[in-house]
Amino acid sequence: MLAEKVLELKKLKNAVVLAHNYQLPEVKAVADFIGDSLNLSMEAAKTRADIIVFAGVLFMAETAAILNPDKKVLIPDPGAGCSLASSVDVEAVKRWKEKHPNGVVVAYINTYADVKALADYVCTSANCLKIIEAIPRDRPVLFLPDKYLGMYIAARTGREIDIWEGECHVHAKITYPRILAKVKLYRDAEVLVHPECGCGTACLVELPKLGVQPKFLSTEGMVKYVKTSPAKRFIIATEVGIIDRLEKEAPGKEYIPAAEDAVCEYMKLTTLEKIYVSLRDEVYRVAVPPEVAEKARRAIERMLEYA
Repeated sequence: MLAEKVLELKKLKNAVVLAHNYQLPEVKAVADFIGDSLNLSMEAAKTRADIIVFAGVLFMAETAAILNPDKKVLIPDPGAGCSLASSVDVEAVKRWKEKHPNGVVVAYINTYADVKALADYVCTSANCLKIIEAIPRDRPVLFLPDKYLGMYIAARTGREIDIWEGECHVHAKITYPRILAKVKLYRDAEVLVHPECGCGTACLVELPKLGVQPKFLSTEGMVKYVKTSPAKRFIIATEVGIIDRLEKEAPGKEYIPAAEDAVCEYMKLTTLEKIYVSLRDEVYRVAVPPEVAEKARRAIERMLEYA
């Protein structure tokens, strides 16, 4: 059985598999740790394994490699990219920094290493508000690359922010009309929204007028929340891959996807067979140039201070 072979190889090679919440169930079944970007970064920073197999997308594996320069970080499918991370123009970020010498660049973790190297802070959806609120208000801020998360941050903090015009093509599908339709259909459901969603700001402003108080949470925040909430039905506004974990860790409740087609094809590139091959052949190694890694590490470590 392939899963058993993966477990044997992990033990033989002192390896761990880190899997994002959006991964396939078969991949999460062999993972040593499952979580969102922040939790996976924290786990990567403290692991004692010699090999890290990252079941996620490339920018996540890069972050693990930056935090573990002495370890071998592998990604089972090197084609596992990210439309959001790819939206950033590095030269444009440099021009913003030149124009705003007192400015602060806050890069969402969904960015590649060369962008993190230009940032003052890296953040995740779980700690973005803490980080933005910690920056003095007299300093200009560029937030990148997700415009919906940036709009959510600006609305919640009341702060003027230069926001990059990028989006996750999956979360952009989750619009306010789609959320509203589900709310009207399932009036007893709690609404859990990932702040990357295209519906974010509208949900923040409009749903309370209908007596609905949406919860804005990272995927890991969603897992924690459903375990303690007395509600029995939830509308889940994020990539649908999180739902099998919710069902496993908080059974007996109903989880309704806000958008059934919110599926990240990049996350789904990783399969159990690719995990096995990656471990067996120790492919594909993710390496970040030392000069880039050193600069990026500082911004990532600042993120971890706000975990």
